[in-house]
Formats: sequence, structure tokens, C-alpha cells
Amino acid sequence: MTLQRCSKPAILGGPRAVTEDHAKALRWPVLTHEDYNAVIKILQDGNISTHPVIRELESDYRALTSMPYALAHCNGTSALLAAFFCIGLQPGDEVLVPSATFWASVLPMLWLGAVPVFCESEPDRLGLDPNDLEHRITPRTRAMVVTHLWGLPSRMTELIAFAEKHQLRIVEDASHAHGASWRGRSCGALGDVAVFSLQGDKLAPGGEGGMLLCREEKLFQRAICLGDITRILELPGPEKRFAATSFGIKTRIAPLSAAVARVQLRHLVERNQKRNENLVYLSRALETMGFHTFMPPPYIHRTYFEFIVRYKPQNHTLPIEQLITALQAEGSRVSIPRYPLLHQQPFFTEGHFRTIARLPESIVPPDYKTDALPKTEVESQFLLRLPSFPSADKRILDQYIEAFDKVLSHAGSIHKA
Repeated sequence: MTLQRCSKPAILGGPRAVTEDHAKALRWPVLTHEDYNAVIKILQDGNISTHPVIRELESDYRALTSMPYALAHCNGTSALLAAFFCIGLQPGDEVLVPSATFWASVLPMLWLGAVPVFCESEPDRLGLDPNDLEHRITPRTRAMVVTHLWGLPSRMTELIAFAEKHQLRIVEDASHAHGASWRGRSCGALGDVAVFSLQGDKLAPGGEGGMLLCREEKLFQRAICLGDITRILELPGPEKRFAATSFGIKTRIAPLSAAVARVQLRHLVERNQKRNENLVYLSRALETMGFHTFMPPPYIHRTYFEFIVRYKPQNHTLPIEQLITALQAEGSRVSIPRYPLLHQQPFFTEGHFRTIARLPESIVPPDYKTDALPKTEVESQFLLRLPSFPSADKRILDQYIEAFDKVLSHAGSIHKA
């Protein structure tokens, strides 16, 4: 495209750069007659609780990840609770976790009495910083949560080595990373137990749903015992004795959600490719303007649950707040990322976590302070969220590039205005 550098920014009275309709460009999820027909089939069959489509969805995820065991859940949060339960966390056990993630990566463990220990995130992949983990580990550390934030796989070489060194379980939250891979291995197959969310915004949505995957049969059986009351009857060993009660909750996915999730998964590759093409195109333009767009190394295939870039204040004169305001004036949908840092939330800093963790008096949890992760806090101040453009064509992408170029080219005038 040819950029019109002389055009006055909209915030200074010029024309808006982004005039294309966002509705088509941002349409997600993409639901078609294939989805409708899959749901109608379930309704026609009449089994809307335990339909075989659930097992079929689990088979799809085993094929996607090459993990031997898969168990569908009603949502990703319940699947994460099952992950923490099945690895045997006990009251007072500590788990190394990121602060820069969605709350469900962390909070379910508290119902088991496990204690999250927040760690720094490294700036290149936004996952756990391997260099920080050694400073956080104690004799009570039992596991770590690895999140592939926004679809970018974490630094698995170092994280796997650290887990092996300290004999820690890895719970992999792959909720943003359907179809992503690291060194030829699928995300969802990089830990002891992994979870995908199938919530409606995700890359392979089912409306609501989750998928737990694991390598060991004993973990799979414990996850079943937690809350899949029907399937406990099928267990071959002594766990069958829990069939009348489970462990007190119900986690099974609804067949209607599973039916949609199967259809969406069939289209994962093509729809990821469209989204990736759009965001790589946009990333290359933004990199020339001094932004860091988290383009992966060659041995990683990333996906884009959301499109997050880092503003480098040393390369620009505008404070990030003014940059966002000016870009929004151009008609672009640019904002700060939607996940606030967990360690700074009142749930932790005011001690409310104790109400669900119910820790023994002998267990002293960490002192959750808002300034506990200075590196993560600094880096998070300069992140921008752009649309992920799952269905966009080049016209709106070029308009976004023009919007950025206009604002940055007139940064001095905007800053003084």
C-alpha cells in the first residue's frame, strides 16, 4: 500500500483512516449450516446429556495432540480444576504460576488448598520466566502452570528442564493455543496434563466447554472421579467405588456444545491460517514502525487468540495513553489488554483467597503485594491490544497501518495538542 504521510491525524481534525466496517472483519465465531445441522442432529437423536458426540470430540482432541487420554468438560475452568485435582495437590502445596494470565489458570487450585506462587513473565514470549523460577521454589513446590498467552508457546525447553530438575508436574493451559506447536509438538501435549477452553471466543469454540488431556491413565481416572459421574462406572479398577458420589461436582460437557466444537475443530487449520496471514501482514508493517509484535522463532508455529503488540517508548515520543486515544480517533479498535495482572487483584492483596483455600494455620501463604513482580509490571504497561481480524481482507488492514503511520508521523503535534 502507499501511505499518505501528509494526511492530518483525525485527533487533530483530519479524516479518519479506518472507514471499513469492522463487523465482517471481526466476525467470530464463524457459524454455518454445518454447525446448525450438527446441533439439530443431537436434538433429533434425543440424547442431550450423554450423546456419543462427546466421546467423538475427545477422539478429535487425541488426534490433534497425540495425547493418549482426553476428557471433555463443561468449561475450561472445570477442566483446570480437574487438572489440579488429578495431579494430587494437597493443602499447602505450592504451584508456580504466571500473573499475566486469565484467572482460571490459577484460582481453581485454591479450592484444593493449593497455594499459587506468582512468578515473573519473560518479555519475548509472555510466559513464565525460567530465570525467575529458581527464586520462587521452596520445599513445598509441587507443580507449575504453563500458559501459552495469546497463542504464543512459552519457553518450553527451559521450563521442561526446570520441571524435571525439581520433579514438578506441568499443568499446561493451552486455552489460547489451539493449533499452535513447539518444535513439532502440539500445544496441549507439552505437560503432564493440559487443558483447552472451548469458550465462544476461542480458536475452536463450542460455546462453553473444556478439554483435559493427559499422558497417564491414573490422572485420567482421577479426573473422571472428580465429576464425570456416568463414566466412573466404566473404570476398571477400584475407582469404580466412587460411582455413587463422584468427588462432589459435575463437569461433563453438554452434547450440543460438543457438536459445535467438533465442527469448529474441523475448520481450525483453515481459519487459523486466515487469521495468521492477516496478523503477520500487520505485524511486519508495525515492526517497521518500532513495535514488537511477538513474531515467533522458526521452530514455533504460533496462533493468535488475540493480537497483542508491545509499544516501545524509547522509539516514540507519545505516551501510550495518547497513542491509544489518537488511534481510536482514527476509527481503529486499539486498547490495553483485557487481563489485569492477577497478583495485583484485591482477591489476593486483600486476603480473600483465604475464604476458599481454607489453609491450615500451619501454612503461611505468600504475602501477595502489588509490586512483587517489577519486570512483569513494567512490560505490561506497554502492551497494546488490536483486533485479531479473523475474517478481514487487506483493505481494513491497510487502513490500520495508515492509522498507525499517521499518528506516529505527527506524534510531536499530537503530544503538544
